[in-house]
Amino acid sequence: MRYTILLHYPEATPESLGEEAWAEGERAFSAYAATLHAAGVLVGAEVLQPSTSTTTLRTVDGALQVQDGPFADTKEQLGGTFVVDVPDLDAALEHARQAPNIGWGAVEVRPGALYTVDGVWTPNA
Repeated sequence: MRYTILLHYPEATPESLGEEAWAEGERAFSAYAATLHAAGVLVGAEVLQPSTSTTTLRTVDGALQVQDGPFADTKEQLGGTFVVDVPDLDAALEHARQAPNIGWGAVEVRPGALYTVDGVWTPNA
């Protein structure tokens, strides 16, 4: 079953965090990805650009609205995702608890409902 591990944490830059701390974070996330890959569960992963590069779309009264920036006004932002294919929620939670940002942000685990391969939707089971 596929689960998405969503990583939420306060946004930082190399300047605000410090070059050494930034480099350590990059090493930690690379090691986490390598661990998931070695376990044979990693489907894909993405580190997202800062929320300032976000564009949010919604329809209000039938009209499309385009907003620069994220919809949510919060100190923590979605910083990246890992998609894993594991037998059950317990296995997903075990992998999620190893996410480097667990000490400074939230780690959300959400099961997928459907996924697509080559344009064909498949139930996540």
